[in-house]
Amino acid sequence: MDVNNIIFAFTLTLFAGLSTGIGSALAFYTKQTNKKFLSAALGFSAGVMIYVSMIEIFVKARDSLEAVYGATKGYWITTIAFFLGIGLIALIDKFVPSAENPHEAREVKDMKKDNEDDPELLRMGLFSALAIAIHNFPEGLATFVSAIQDPTLGVSIAVAIAIHNIPEGIAVSVPIYYATGDKKKAFLYSFASGLSEPIGAILGYFLLMRFLNDAMFGIIFALVAGIMVYISLDELLPAAEKYGEHHIAIYGLISGMIVMALSLLLIS
Repeated sequence: MDVNNIIFAFTLTLFAGLSTGIGSALAFYTKQTNKKFLSAALGFSAGVMIYVSMIEIFVKARDSLEAVYGATKGYWITTIAFFLGIGLIALIDKFVPSAENPHEAREVKDMKKDNEDDPELLRMGLFSALAIAIHNFPEGLATFVSAIQDPTLGVSIAVAIAIHNIPEGIAVSVPIYYATGDKKKAFLYSFASGLSEPIGAILGYFLLMRFLNDAMFGIIFALVAGIMVYISLDELLPAAEKYGEHHIAIYGLISGMIVMALSLLLIS
């Protein structure tokens, strides 16, 4: 496997994961979250992820598995792996409660302006960081493996995941900052929660590199497609609805699909 390809894939994964730090910085240096922009951005990210999962990643997975197992068996394995990916991320969601959303964190910020050393707020922030770190682990592997197999596809996935990680950074940093009064500590915890993505990439690579063949790539791609569709439907779209009007979220979703479709057409 080309070393330059691996370095490129890891860099993309690092970028996607550490975008939580962007959210943290925005929380500190903007007076008010632009909810309409956040809604459109989350919808856009969901559109990119859903379109690329169903139109590109699932098809690539099916092609790889059909080449190995034949048309019928390959299609069955692709479909089963897709729903296994959904099941995997659903289990993670069930056993790891979701982080506080940035809108709620902003309300906490407004209520706790003069409050420091608040153990309850600190616990909320630290728990949010842990929850996000665990949720980000499979995303890191998804970005990394996709970028190794198809660098252009990897860039699209990395950008979508990066947008989705920005509000998570806000959710971690705001309660920690207002519990401790320490911007540096809040930023570091937020930043660190995104490190699970490149860590997921490294661990996944070293655990799976001996088995990376057409069949394994096909199964991983189908799992990734399922994971990304679930994240889009369970996290991104509901969050986009919360932060803005319904139609802003939908316009963002459609825009993401159009941009992804055009980018795939231009490189085909």
